[in-house]
Amino acid sequence: MTSIIDPKTVEAIRSEVADWEQKEVAAFLMKQAERKEAFFTLGDFPVKRVYTAADAAQTPIEDIGLPGRYPFTRGPYPTMYRSRNWTMRQIAGFGTGEDTNKRFKYLIAQGQTGISTDFDMPTLMGYDSDHPMSEGEVGREGVAIDTLADMEALFDGIDLEKISVSMTINPSAWILLAMYIVLAEKRGYDLDKLSGTVQADILKEYMAQKEYVFPVAPSVRIVRDCITYCAKNMKRYNPINISGYHISEAGSSPLHEAAFTLANLVVYVEEVLKTGMKVDEFAPRLAFFFVCQADFFEEVAKFRALRRCYAKIMKERFGAENPESMRLRFHCQTAAASLTKPQYMVNVVRTSMQALAAVLGGCQSLHTNGYDEAFAIPTEDAMRMALRTQQVIAEETNVTQVTDPLGGSYYVESLTTEYETKIFEILAEVEERGGTLKLIEEGWFQKNIADFAYETALRKQSGEKPVIGVNRLVDGMPDPKIETHPYDHSTAERQCARTQRVRRERDPVKFDLLLQQLVETARDPSQNIMPITIELVRSGATMGDLIETLKDVWGTYRETPVF
Repeated sequence: MTSIIDPKTVEAIRSEVADWEQKEVAAFLMKQAERKEAFFTLGDFPVKRVYTAADAAQTPIEDIGLPGRYPFTRGPYPTMYRSRNWTMRQIAGFGTGEDTNKRFKYLIAQGQTGISTDFDMPTLMGYDSDHPMSEGEVGREGVAIDTLADMEALFDGIDLEKISVSMTINPSAWILLAMYIVLAEKRGYDLDKLSGTVQADILKEYMAQKEYVFPVAPSVRIVRDCITYCAKNMKRYNPINISGYHISEAGSSPLHEAAFTLANLVVYVEEVLKTGMKVDEFAPRLAFFFVCQADFFEEVAKFRALRRCYAKIMKERFGAENPESMRLRFHCQTAAASLTKPQYMVNVVRTSMQALAAVLGGCQSLHTNGYDEAFAIPTEDAMRMALRTQQVIAEETNVTQVTDPLGGSYYVESLTTEYETKIFEILAEVEERGGTLKLIEEGWFQKNIADFAYETALRKQSGEKPVIGVNRLVDGMPDPKIETHPYDHSTAERQCARTQRVRRERDPVKFDLLLQQLVETARDPSQNIMPITIELVRSGATMGDLIETLKDVWGTYRETPVF
């Protein structure tokens, strides 16, 4: 490996820094002390007073490389935003399919270039809207989807061959994917022209977000089936969005967000390889989803390190030969957990800084949060401002003219390499302790996340971690009255009426036969669950029909508490 600079120059630089600290720094500190004894990133990496070429020298030139070339530290593509900007993908979802469809069309009219869909809690957990467990939650936190008819309403008038669609859903993800496929087939679309993703990453649910239904093994089998089905039938579609975002939002450090996400990646790749599929047949369509937190340079370094680690894992561990299999592509969302109710317009500034860091870190698509999301689902005004934030970065700042403009920064290169080292140390520890699935059952990941979340809460409470308007610069002035997104109380009635109509109109004999085939498929882990799910959706099956049937086959998951 080749160092950026030779050892003699490194030693000379270090000698000069030592002299500088003894003279200029020491003299200045006598007049004005630094703000605190030690400085750290948000993720607890110690930060030096200054970085030089000697710090960057720890990174071999080959590990920095060039954009679009292994190990992709500087970006997955050689020209990045000089060819096309990242996809501006504002998330939307509330009420019925018709309600969210209007928001989609509004955002597209405002210049959005991709669709991202939030689903309500009953849909996420696999309950139909007229199930007793759904009462009070239908369409409240996202759009309600029970049947294919809802999916048709959701994407009415939107050309799915021309715009990519992301669906944020996990335990019931394969059912939504099946609905999307049937809708596309009914419209006569070529499945190979569809682009977008269904999140599907179930392992991070057990670690962090806690939206799961089935035990771990059958849940991972479903993810495997989504990946293998799409690899064979939808060449442009990403069958999974392996997600660090929710790990971070549950309170983890940025380092654990990165490392735990890659630990989940390893499980999914190993499961697909067991089917006999070669890594280069499916890995090019694996995609990721990360958060961008407040520590600007740390986030940029995190994204760069993730690309490098992923490339090395896919090449060295799994034997990938196609560069597309080693090219990490990710969607990014600014940090919802950083938004505040006090002085809520400051959220615009927070989101702007986080969005800029995501772009300088090389994201492929981006959601910027609305200033009012600490209160409720964002209003149209808040979403327009969030979208305009991306558009200003893209059109006015000129940061898109240079690929990886922070590459070569002594600090960023040093922190990137520190992140890579720590990520691989955590992955090695996971292996030594018995692997990801064993540690999920033992609560190891959950405890690490909870511990950092607790420490962060204490730091906010003490003021050690500044939050403007909450523990710093609290001016006592009342904030302007904010208009929040209203909940339409007719939603449940409208939604349930359509679900019940679909049930009445379907062929009961055909439906029962297909449901029995689902049971047989579920009992045979060598079979792929997607084809029978597609046929059931086509026949009028509801989300609840499939989930409740499979609960009888697989059971449900209960987490072991960890203290």
